Amino acid sequence: MTIESAEFVIGISSLSAGRTSGVQLPNDELPEVVFLGRSNVGKSSLLNRLCGKKELSRTNASPAKYREVNYYFVNRSLYFVDLPGYGYAKVPEQVRASWSNLIEEYLQRRRNVSVAVQIVDARHVPTELDLMMAGWIEYYHVPYIVVMTKADKIARSKLTMYVDQTRAAFARHRYMREIVPFSSVTGQGKQDLLNAIAHQVQSAKD
Repeated sequence: MTIESAEFVIGISSLSAGRTSGVQLPNDELPEVVFLGRSNVGKSSLLNRLCGKKELSRTNASPAKYREVNYYFVNRSLYFVDLPGYGYAKVPEQVRASWSNLIEEYLQRRRNVSVAVQIVDARHVPTELDLMMAGWIEYYHVPYIVVMTKADKIARSKLTMYVDQTRAAFARHRYMREIVPFSSVTGQGKQDLLNAIAHQVQSAKD
């Protein structure tokens, strides 16, 4: 898979509010690839690197940005959907809970999700929040790819060990399809991830 075009479409903070306010989410039944990850795990940088646009998804944004579902139209054939980063520490618990509800609402209501991309920090064992999110994805029977960002910060001689640790953490999860080490700095894993996404999108069509 090669990305030839990518553009921002819409950002919305509530799926139900969107219906009542007249804001329309895409309803053309094109495949949706959803990206999830803890706040500050490098999700925006990953999206920018994948799409070849430095400012497609703003990095270092305020918490207001993190509470939105953001749609990007890719290759005029599918959507990349950036869900709010979970676990953002600098906001009240009530706000974090509302973001979690938005993520679950999206997974529950959107019917065109072909694959999820769950992003974890390559330097650490997946957290309890990461595994909880994976549980939600599993509950809605969505196949997903685990992406280990910031892989460039790990010595090559140790990367396999870190991948094995991550694989063990997700070992009991039926819908986890692949683990991809990734670096937004060097581009490591970019083509592997794009190929994995393309494979899952095609599998969802078959």
